[in-house]
Amino acid sequence: MPQPIRCPWAGNAATMIAYHDTEWGVPVHDDRRLFEFLVLEGAQAGLSWSTILNKRQGYRTAFAGFDIARVARFDEEDVAKLMSDPNIVRNRLKITSAIGNAQAALAVQREVGSLDAFLWDLAGGRTRRSHWRTAADVPASTAASDAMSRALRQRGFRFVGSTICYAFMQATGMVDDHLVGCFRHGADLGIAERTVGM
Repeated sequence: MPQPIRCPWAGNAATMIAYHDTEWGVPVHDDRRLFEFLVLEGAQAGLSWSTILNKRQGYRTAFAGFDIARVARFDEEDVAKLMSDPNIVRNRLKITSAIGNAQAALAVQREVGSLDAFLWDLAGGRTRRSHWRTAADVPASTAASDAMSRALRQRGFRFVGSTICYAFMQATGMVDDHLVGCFRHGADLGIAERTVGM
């Protein structure tokens, strides 16, 4: 049986294919999952996404299932424990930024009501469907990711540069960047959408 056509980055690894086919580009509206992607995308800086994906369960265990309130209470003892955990990326700046980002996310929840409402508002409130034909067409950042990065930094988030924010937007379905020829292009979107990259 022939394999469906996928975006080239999915490669041949089962974990990457499953992620491409079932998660990437699907709109996420759960605060815990949005926080998970913020942490994972920040952890990926300088590394491959497959490295992070293979450590995802380790991250879920180490960061209390990405319970924002619990992570926000992590202290130096927790940081030391995380620094010795081989199941995550043992980078002190990335670990402490995840804790600081949980604290910033809590402040957003108190002020706005949810991380979901805040982040999706920054992304324009709905999925943007792209019509890129080749991987080379897909940008590393956009004006929207620049704006999200600025807004998050102003609220104390770290490891949220524009490129990280754009990867986050792609992962959480704020942008549908599946290539036109990919079998996932245009799937799992709400009724309201905007078209870019035509």
